[in-house]
Amino acid sequence: MNNNNIVWHPNKVTEADRQKVLGQKGLVVWFTGLSGSGKSTIAVEVEKMLIDAGHAAYLLDGDNIRHGINSDLGFSDEERNENIRRIGEIAALFADAGMIALVSFISPFRKMREFARGRVREGGFIEVYVSTDFETCAQRDPKGLYKKNIKNFTGKDSLYEEPLRAELVLDTKDSTPIACAKQVYDMVAQFICCS
Repeated sequence: MNNNNIVWHPNKVTEADRQKVLGQKGLVVWFTGLSGSGKSTIAVEVEKMLIDAGHAAYLLDGDNIRHGINSDLGFSDEERNENIRRIGEIAALFADAGMIALVSFISPFRKMREFARGRVREGGFIEVYVSTDFETCAQRDPKGLYKKNIKNFTGKDSLYEEPLRAELVLDTKDSTPIACAKQVYDMVAQFICCS
């Protein structure tokens, strides 16, 4: 696509201006892990904790996004990359607006998670790896996906690349969603304070 006729339009309101209004720094909290690991369950709890504490936060969940913005995408590697590219851009806009974007996507490829990290300012991204093993996820199978013969199923016949530099690693095998959410909340609180 030729973008020669598209010019970035400047704005009079800065990221710092928006942070001042909301009393917090914008942030992207990116939950990654296998299907059934607990990403969305934890993210739902974190969003509630943040809102209850008076913070502006919004959960962007992989399944929910595929009902709308990304409803045209399948599950090939190329479509998964486009799925993450789109949500990475959207999450960056939320962070620029001073919001806390909680992103819960399998996001199997490191390259695309690094792309999402690169869309926000330094210190504006927390990667949370929900590292629950394949067997535990398959036993839980909250959506019934592991029982189906799904082509390109992440962790089974489609690659999942574990994060190399996650800010937080959670294993939900032996921890409750609330305990995990509290760990995430405590870390987020350190990142969003305006000075």
